[in-house]
Amino acid sequence: MTYQTITLDIADDIAVIRLNRPEKYNALNGLMRAELTDAVRSSADKARVIVLTGNGPAFCSGQDLSDSGDVANPDLERTLRDEYQPLVRALADSPIPTIAAVNGAAAGAGANIALSCDVVIASESAYFLQAFSRIGLIPDAAGTYWLPRSIGSPKAMGAALFAEKISARDADAWGMIWEAVEDDAFEKQWQSRAAYLAKGPTMAFRKIKETLRGSWGETLEGQLDHEGKAQGACGQSRDFKEGVMSFIEKRPPHFEGR
Repeated sequence: MTYQTITLDIADDIAVIRLNRPEKYNALNGLMRAELTDAVRSSADKARVIVLTGNGPAFCSGQDLSDSGDVANPDLERTLRDEYQPLVRALADSPIPTIAAVNGAAAGAGANIALSCDVVIASESAYFLQAFSRIGLIPDAAGTYWLPRSIGSPKAMGAALFAEKISARDADAWGMIWEAVEDDAFEKQWQSRAAYLAKGPTMAFRKIKETLRGSWGETLEGQLDHEGKAQGACGQSRDFKEGVMSFIEKRPPHFEGR
């Protein structure tokens, strides 16, 4: 598929998806949402890790308000159901790890698309902004789901009500993201993280995603059952056998991703 609002490059088992509307600070319009969803889904069969980042100075400035249709009477519920929710699910449910490499401002839905990825790495100059209340809305694109789970209810409530910028360093300290990296080391760092995941035990990564995300609505008894089944499946994989042999033989493992 030829994309108009994003780019997709796959090499060395790493799929790099770049939001590519720099003149609009990578604001999300309907076409971009559709293309992102397609690229995330299709990359799962062609790579072992997905990186989502932005071209230009911003990661994503959120919804393109000029693309909202009837501004006087918009059907935001339909837009979320038909366009944002498939993208959030594609990122969160991808069978391979997803990284958001936040190179600049991540505002509104842009912030929450980043939080939908498994790992968020941000440049030190980047920031996150739940801007919704500034125009009379609530956080969407799964923001009401990810925020309290990552930074707790008090911080999530303040971020939503006050709509203030959260620096990458604060996001790191609060537990919203995995790490904030100095700007001059940012590109090299996310590439290194992606390369590590691309060479890792892909089946184990998938089971890690499934069991950790599934635990949020599970009892201890139920989670122990899921954990046991997932571990049993991993124990039958060739990657597990390779991991054990490499440990015994004191050499780096060569995981096939199966």
